[in-house]
Amino acid sequence: MRRRMTVLMVLSALVGPSAARGERIKDIVQVGGVRSNPLTGIGLVVGLSGTGDDAMVSRRAAVNVLRTQGIDIVLKADDFTSKNIATVLVTSQLPPFARRDSTIDVTVSAMGSAASLQGGTLLRTNLLGADGQVYAVAQGPLVIGGFQASGTAAKVQKNIVTVGRIPSGAHVEREERTEFVQDGEIALQLHNPDFTTAKNVAEAINKVYPNSSHAPDAGSVRIKVPKDTPKTRYTELLHAILSLEVQVDNAAVVVINERTGTIVIGKDVRVSTVAISHGNLHIITEEKDFASQPPPFSRGGTTTKLHRTDIKAIEERRGPQVLARQTDVGQLAQALRSLGLTPRDLISIFQALRAEGALQGELKVIR
Repeated sequence: MRRRMTVLMVLSALVGPSAARGERIKDIVQVGGVRSNPLTGIGLVVGLSGTGDDAMVSRRAAVNVLRTQGIDIVLKADDFTSKNIATVLVTSQLPPFARRDSTIDVTVSAMGSAASLQGGTLLRTNLLGADGQVYAVAQGPLVIGGFQASGTAAKVQKNIVTVGRIPSGAHVEREERTEFVQDGEIALQLHNPDFTTAKNVAEAINKVYPNSSHAPDAGSVRIKVPKDTPKTRYTELLHAILSLEVQVDNAAVVVINERTGTIVIGKDVRVSTVAISHGNLHIITEEKDFASQPPPFSRGGTTTKLHRTDIKAIEERRGPQVLARQTDVGQLAQALRSLGLTPRDLISIFQALRAEGALQGELKVIR
C-alpha cells in the first residue's frame, strides 16, 4: 500500500496585511541566566509483579531500606531475594525560579534487567544537582504509558514499560539563585541567530530605552539596565522589554524530510529563470490464473491451470514549465502544483534546482 505523504509549504508571503505584524521578543529569545538545571538520582522501585531485576545492587538497596526502618532481621543482601524490586535512574529538571516546597515532575528509568515498571512505587530518592547538593526529593507511584502481558508462548506489549513518570513527584528542597541581571546588563539570546533580527531587536528596545541596547553578534542582544532602576523593578523592566514586537528575518531555506515526504518552503526562497519538465514512468504488473480445457467430447484431454503475467509501461509526457527569474514561493508552489507532482517528485526537483544553482536558498535534508 502506497504511503501517504504530506507537503507543507510556508506561504507567509501570501498571508496579506497581517504578515506585517511582528513577533514578541519573548517568543524569539531566551533571557541569559534563566534556564532549568538537570537533577539525577538513583532510587529503588518496589511493588512490581515479578518483573524486577533481582540484581545485587537492588537487594543491597532493599536491605538498607529495611535497616533504616529499624528492621535488622536481614543482615546480608544474599539473604534477600525478590523479583519485585528494581534499581532505577530518576531524572528531573529544576525550573528557574523554583521555590522550596514547590513540586516538579520526575522520570524513572530502569537501569538493570527489569522487564517492566508497571505497578511500581518509587521509594524516597534524593535528586542531586551538578554540584552534588540535594535539590529535590522524589517519591510516589509510577505512571506507565503502556502495558505488557505475557503467557507461555506469546507476549503483547505497547510502548515502553521500563520508563515511567511521577507527575509532581518531587518536592524542591533547595532553591537555586537565578541572576538575569549581571554587571548591570541583561543578555538576550536568540533562538535562531540572525544579524538582521538581532539588529531589529536592539532598535526596538532603543526606541523605548534610548541608547541602552546593542547587538554584539547575530545570536545575542545586550541591554544596559538604567542605573536608577531598583532591583524590585527588574521584573517589570524585563516584562516591558519582552513584550515589544519586532520583525523577524530568517534565511531562505527549503527543508526536506525524505522519510516522511514532508517539504517546508520558507517565504524568502527564490528561483532563478529555469525550465522544469518532470515525467513519471508507471509500470503495471498483473498476474492472472486461468484454466485451459480440451474441446468438448475430445479424448485424452485434461484441464490444465495456466499462469499469465501482463506488464504495461506508461510514461507520462508533460511539457516543460518555465519559471521566471526570481520566482517567489507562491509562484513556485502554483507552478509545481500545475505539474501534478507528488512529494517525492518535488524532492527530486528541489535537489535538481539546487544542483543547477537556480534555487536561491539553503536546502536542508533531514531524516
